Amino acid sequence: MAFQQLKLYQTGTFVAGNRLLDPEQRTVQARTGRSNSLTSGHRACRGCGEALGARYVLDAAMRATDGQLVAVNSTGCLEVFSTPYPESSWQLPWLHSLFGNGPAVASGVAAALRAQGRDHIRVIGQAGDGGTVDIGFGALSGMFERNDDVLFVCYDNEGYMNTGVQRSGATPPAARTANTKALGPEPGNAFGQGKFVPLIAMAHEIPYVATATVADLHDLEHKVETAMRFRGARYLHVFVPCPLGWGAASEDTVKLARLAKESGLFPVLEAEHGELTDVSPIRRQVPVEEYLRPQKRYAHLFGDPGRPDVVARLQARADRTIARFGLLPEGED
Repeated sequence: MAFQQLKLYQTGTFVAGNRLLDPEQRTVQARTGRSNSLTSGHRACRGCGEALGARYVLDAAMRATDGQLVAVNSTGCLEVFSTPYPESSWQLPWLHSLFGNGPAVASGVAAALRAQGRDHIRVIGQAGDGGTVDIGFGALSGMFERNDDVLFVCYDNEGYMNTGVQRSGATPPAARTANTKALGPEPGNAFGQGKFVPLIAMAHEIPYVATATVADLHDLEHKVETAMRFRGARYLHVFVPCPLGWGAASEDTVKLARLAKESGLFPVLEAEHGELTDVSPIRRQVPVEEYLRPQKRYAHLFGDPGRPDVVARLQARADRTIARFGLLPEGED
């Protein structure tokens, strides 16, 4: 199973970091030596899952590389809220690229460092699902094919949130967005479209592929540090709920990430060289309805009369994912 050894203890501070545990077991965020790579003062929305995920990813990567890290950021929410000119919340070498060429720029930075004999400096590329799944997908596939020494991280909030909540290739079926209205016989985003990039990354047989959510930050940190032990192309897909785009309460970000995993809609897994090596099993299976109801982008499924047929199709989709990756312990499926 994935890295799930520690429970999260809150001790009355604002740091969710297991301060009651031995120092070597604590998260990066609970350590006074954390790098604060994405520091406070940025303009992310309240409850932003992407800001939470990026903070943990970058600080874990900084620890794994002893601070020898360069980050390349495609255009997207993360870039917009962190660097309104002339301000910046980044406390590491950070480059902003276009929406579609983040992987290519990251590859170029890695090549330049190698040419200078400075390959001890590692490179991380990052983008939202729009910059990864859609606009930057060709450059990402090229980076995988060449096995460039880059960890690329996709923060998946299932849409183009900073441009007005449009559909992306990661938007799930039936979800309402600005251009997939909740109208007609097939309301919301169509079934049968989009793609799950971790499986495509596995098809490239790159050294390391993993998925994670902001509901299990120990697991997320562990996967970043594992990725940094490999050389060559690596890919990490992080599920990050978006309160604004999903029409969800800001305090429900971590809860929704957990429900996505526990319902089977988002599999948490690891793979090496194209082979699945580990999955994080479902602890307490929940129906997809428990995940869908708190989000206004699915409100059209639960009105009067509602669309129980569409909910049933989404449940079938989750059941297929559970069976495909073996997410339920034996005897519970």
